[in-house]
Amino acid sequence: MRHKPIKNKLFSENRKRLTTLLAPKSLAVINANDLLPVNADATLVMHPNSDLFFLSGIEQEESILLIFQDAAEEKNREILFLREPNEHLKIWEGYKHTKEDARKISGIKNVQWLSEFPVTFRSLMLESDAAYLNSNEYKRANVEMETRDVRFIRQCQQDYPLHDFRRLAPLLHQLRVTKTDLELELLKEAIDITTKGFNRMLRFVKPGVTEYEVEAELAKEYIKRRGKFAYPPIIAAGKNNCVLHYWQNDQPCKKGQLLLMDAASGYANYNADLTRTIPVSGRFSRRQKKVYNAVLRVLRASIAGATVGKLHRDWQKESQVHMNEELLKLGLLKPSQVKKQDPENPACRKYYMHGLGHPLGLDVHDVGDMNVPFAPGTVLTVEPGIYIPDEGFGVRLEDDIVVTENGPVNLMEKIPIEADEIESIMNR
Repeated sequence: MRHKPIKNKLFSENRKRLTTLLAPKSLAVINANDLLPVNADATLVMHPNSDLFFLSGIEQEESILLIFQDAAEEKNREILFLREPNEHLKIWEGYKHTKEDARKISGIKNVQWLSEFPVTFRSLMLESDAAYLNSNEYKRANVEMETRDVRFIRQCQQDYPLHDFRRLAPLLHQLRVTKTDLELELLKEAIDITTKGFNRMLRFVKPGVTEYEVEAELAKEYIKRRGKFAYPPIIAAGKNNCVLHYWQNDQPCKKGQLLLMDAASGYANYNADLTRTIPVSGRFSRRQKKVYNAVLRVLRASIAGATVGKLHRDWQKESQVHMNEELLKLGLLKPSQVKKQDPENPACRKYYMHGLGHPLGLDVHDVGDMNVPFAPGTVLTVEPGIYIPDEGFGVRLEDDIVVTENGPVNLMEKIPIEADEIESIMNR
């Protein structure tokens, strides 16, 4: 655990919120993520299951959380199951949670070893009428492997064919889409680390450095502050600006080019998401600055439009209207193109082909129903862009905001974004 200890009040309150959504006499089970094999005997570093962390603070492999508010015995209403530490694990893998450690982290009193799960689970299933089981229900997920959740669901259906099995994911998505004050504190820490990393870059970038050197400098700044890259970083110079998911990061940064950096930090499993586009030489060309300021105006208009009660799709359409106006000013679109556009495929998509933003939190592309209006506590990214392959550059700017009753709050307001300010810092 790289991050500082987190108040277990966060996880206790999240579990209480979940129990209010569960049907009577039903239990819920959340499994840790699988360790993913690579080649030979190697595995990827395990990423904690976001739902398990949300409810318990536990980041250890093979862990299981069971919640059963109507259990006959009070001690069985929250149970955490963990791998039992032993000398072999200590030598080969290092620290594993003790029961007392897990109690402090999660706020759960009843902690059992994983070997006890089958008997305990059977006993509680026989007390229950229904079970909520978890799965990855993110709309854009394309999971081809058989996950731990899938295996567990199949086993439960086989062993308890007369039980009513229900979907846990929609309930967790409902809870996770709006952030509590404690969650916002962790998000702000991730953003603070990101801020320091970006400020470091403004003084580091110059003609001749490579994209991977920029990545390395950011990694150093993030790691020494207990963070890590929230997602594979995009460090894209020149024409690479126009590749939306450019991850090679292997080219030199040349005089006159723009450098697009989509490379934020995570902290305690909560993620920032930042994009800035800066001039490698420390000065924007006249054309580059015009495009940059156009994107900045769309960003600010879109931030202002993220209000309580608005639907995501309407917010997106508003940004496309703003973008059409800016592209007309830049001479990239003609009035006739806008007038004749397909409302479902607006003219701006030639230069602005992606979405405006997405929920943000424990997952970078966080869960939440896009058909539900924005509510207070909704955290969103705002990331318009203009990409002009024919001119050899693109510009994307991205801030993270939280929707409140009093209007949107920019969580990244301290990160330099004005073109003149960026030039000033880079030329000190």
